[in-house]
Amino acid sequence: MPFNLNLSSKIYVAGHRGLVGSALLRRLQAKGYTNLVTRTHAELELRDQAAVQAFFAAEKPEYVILAAAKVGGIYANNTYPAEFIHDNLVIQSNVIHSAWQHNVNRLLFLGSSCIYPKNAPQPMTEECLLTGPLEPTNRPYALAKIAGIEMCWSYNRQYGTRYMAAMPTNLYGPNDNYDLNNSHVLPAMIRKLHLAKLAQAGDIEGINRDEATHGIIPADLKAKLLESCTLNLAPDVEPCPLPLEPDVVLWGTGTPKREFLYSDDMADACLYLLEQSEDKLDSLFNDEQPPLVNIGCGEDLTIRELAELVAEVVGFKGTLTFDAGKPDGTMRKVMDVSRINALGWQRTMQLKDGIALSYQDMLSKI
Repeated sequence: MPFNLNLSSKIYVAGHRGLVGSALLRRLQAKGYTNLVTRTHAELELRDQAAVQAFFAAEKPEYVILAAAKVGGIYANNTYPAEFIHDNLVIQSNVIHSAWQHNVNRLLFLGSSCIYPKNAPQPMTEECLLTGPLEPTNRPYALAKIAGIEMCWSYNRQYGTRYMAAMPTNLYGPNDNYDLNNSHVLPAMIRKLHLAKLAQAGDIEGINRDEATHGIIPADLKAKLLESCTLNLAPDVEPCPLPLEPDVVLWGTGTPKREFLYSDDMADACLYLLEQSEDKLDSLFNDEQPPLVNIGCGEDLTIRELAELVAEVVGFKGTLTFDAGKPDGTMRKVMDVSRINALGWQRTMQLKDGIALSYQDMLSKI
């Protein structure tokens, strides 16, 4: 079908409530797009093939952004590998196939930098895909995302579709997941240091409000927090003296290097890709390479440096300790973003500023 995206085009954003999808929705609305289609999980179960097909038949979206996925950090990937591979394979298969069946003009599939080999040359180019073994800790999720890329490419080659796959680096921003068991490294770090700051101030009520909003605090961590801020039961007595330097324990050695991109920058990049002309994107659609584009900033820092930056933003004054007995994951992951830069896009948000905005968003929900 011809490319004719305009502000009244019907665009379906799958997964609009998560970190990625909500950023996409904000960006689309900010640019003036008026015909946006969304469904909550309760309204449309994307793992249900018949329901997805019925939705596409009824709504007939012209463009699709597939941001719906089961995501999580190292702990979640290790604990629920079956759900990570099954749910993601089923969701993307249902949506991509229905998009083809109902003549969607253009589809953008969102993946992750974990698709690249564990020991890929750094920075990682799109050509690194399938050139070596994956990081074991998130292999099921990565394989599902690789299958989604292959599916987009296969439909392009067989049916002449124009489906693209965008691979963002580690994302953070408004509406992030702060569950300490299932979140990614940056939101988990923000919350841990916020809780430690509350403990430092003896704010038991604040800790309880945080837990009610952002999920259960692991029992061992909560016990440590409460020990640091125990109040004297007498109502007219001030909180007991607190440790001057409460200790926050973070997973791993602190030496791995990671790249982080603010979610609104990611959304801007995705919409930029969706809006480009056929001629500008022509090099993505061929029989030699998948229609794959990295989205990132091309800069990284160590996990220890990240923790120190988060502590500065949050206002935590205590000690940071790293548990070397916990897994580090891949030692370095940074995207080569020359392809999307050559198309004319670059990020705008600096990391410290983005962390500050994310922290304020987290606090606003408590």
